[in-house]
Amino acid sequence: MVVLRKLPGMPGWPAALGLRLPQKFLFLLFLSGLLTLCFGALFLLPDSSRFKRLFLPRRATASASSSSSSSASSSSASSSSTRDTDLPRSPPAAAEPRHASPAAPRRLREKLRTAARMAGPPAHTAPGSRQQVQGGERRVQPATGAPPARETRAPFRFDYEQFRRSLRHPVRGRRPGEDPETRARRMKIKEMMKFAWDNYKQFALGKNELRPLTKNGHIGNMFGGLRGATVVDALDTLYIMELEEEFQEAKKWVEKSFDLNVNGEASLFEVNIRYIGGLLAAYYLTGEEVFKSKALELGEKLLPAFNTPTGIPRGVINLGSGMSWSWGWASAGSSILAEFGTLHLEFLHLSELSGNPVFAEKVMNIRKVLNRVEKPQGLYPNFLSPVTGNWVQHHVSIGGLGDSFYEYLIKSWLMSDKKDSEAKKMYDDALEAIEKHLVKKSAGGLTYIAEWRGGILDHKMGHLACFSGGMIALGAEHAGEERKQHYVNLAAEITNTCHESYARSDTKLGPEAFRFDAGSEAMATRLSERYYILRPEVVESYMYMWRLTHDPKYRQWGWEVVKALEKHCRVEAGFSGIRDVYTTTPIHDNMQQSFFLAETLKYLYLLFCEDDVLSLDDWVFNTEAHPLPVNHTNFKASVQ
Repeated sequence: MVVLRKLPGMPGWPAALGLRLPQKFLFLLFLSGLLTLCFGALFLLPDSSRFKRLFLPRRATASASSSSSSSASSSSASSSSTRDTDLPRSPPAAAEPRHASPAAPRRLREKLRTAARMAGPPAHTAPGSRQQVQGGERRVQPATGAPPARETRAPFRFDYEQFRRSLRHPVRGRRPGEDPETRARRMKIKEMMKFAWDNYKQFALGKNELRPLTKNGHIGNMFGGLRGATVVDALDTLYIMELEEEFQEAKKWVEKSFDLNVNGEASLFEVNIRYIGGLLAAYYLTGEEVFKSKALELGEKLLPAFNTPTGIPRGVINLGSGMSWSWGWASAGSSILAEFGTLHLEFLHLSELSGNPVFAEKVMNIRKVLNRVEKPQGLYPNFLSPVTGNWVQHHVSIGGLGDSFYEYLIKSWLMSDKKDSEAKKMYDDALEAIEKHLVKKSAGGLTYIAEWRGGILDHKMGHLACFSGGMIALGAEHAGEERKQHYVNLAAEITNTCHESYARSDTKLGPEAFRFDAGSEAMATRLSERYYILRPEVVESYMYMWRLTHDPKYRQWGWEVVKALEKHCRVEAGFSGIRDVYTTTPIHDNMQQSFFLAETLKYLYLLFCEDDVLSLDDWVFNTEAHPLPVNHTNFKASVQ
């Protein structure tokens, strides 16, 4: 028998077997592999295996199990909703411009890693942990292996009754005695609203807009698969006009048919101002929880658009996947000033109602970027890179691409009950630069705001820019005494110019853009600018100028618009835009825009109401005319 134990004066056991050196090595290699295989197999046994519990300490078994489950939950969390927003997240490669080079994914990863290092984790979370907000309660999900932790904050609840008590005027006013003519004109506008709604309900309910000539619905591609834009846009107008039955029809559709689980490409800007703005306003006016819950859910779906190196959101987002990218027509993949600058009002209210600060943090970061970047001549160009945070082109406009950014600066200050001094300074500085470089007077004495292209002026003004008369008047109310009358006069002059663009057309409706060159003033000189699509900006300024001056000409001008709409835009099954305002037999465009119900008819109605109906003491209007409340009490929310 061979003895495998080493004895004094004898070679070891491999030598006893008569093995040579290479054979010794192979034998040892085989034996060590066999032992490794046997012990390694223990780790592949299920957790319930007796053998695994026998050979492994209990703590090690539990650790292996928790590691496996933690890995699975981490994978699941990465595909969950946009609630996990307090740490930077990498957007998919598809969020880059679709013409990116093959090297773009690598560059994107490098930029995102840099942004993540700069942002770091939130101060109140451990590295490697992730925050989740569920049901109004903030939970901290610990990193793998750490003991479970939870903040001690109580569930958040917005105190709606306290909010209503903070209002200084009844929402619909007190309806004191008024002259019969004013009431009759208001009732006519109410009838127009009912006519527009009834035809939408009959022929297009659930679609985004009504085609009144063909009597069917239009969906379009701006809303990422969302439906019912006209329903949501019309909610607060129906409520304010006391069209109770119609309001209940709209509310029922939101409750039963408004589906947010969609998968399509949406405009961040349009979804925010129409859907989120409309839902927030409907909640504040009525207290109906369905509007609040839908607004918060939709708001979370927009958050991935902010996942850029600067935090400046891209303009287009897929509401299903969360992928975002810039508009194909936007210069060098840039974001648009009027889009990322028109989120502040709504996002502050999303934080107010949810108790989740992430919405407010996103828009406050936009301010930081804008305050950091140099402004040419004090002006804000329309295109900004979401990657570098620098301007892409030096094109400045108070009309399309720029307009509502300025509006939201003064309204952010007003909505904060005049506490947001940063917004007020940004507005004052911007208005000073606009007046210095862009405000001009024509040979005929009409004041207008030109566009600026790298220092060269384009002497045109778009219909969209006609909101500025009302904005400047609103800001004038709160300017220093030495400047107040100056800005009131400037607002009146701009509003008069926009009125002239209506008065000089054959239909008494204004064109999409009008120019001040070649001997022409306040008229469209190009065929592509002669259309009218039921836009509200001119009557918006009439409403503000009436409330702030009570000059009766603004009501008279508004009534002229009502008569023109009835004569040229009302058709058998609704209201339609027209293709040429300079002919008395216009061709209709077969589209009843949702903003016609949200803005144009609402502003006309308020023009003939007393000042306490949606009082400017209590409310600011978002850029889609949805009323959002002024924060009189600083913190209207209660934590219970």
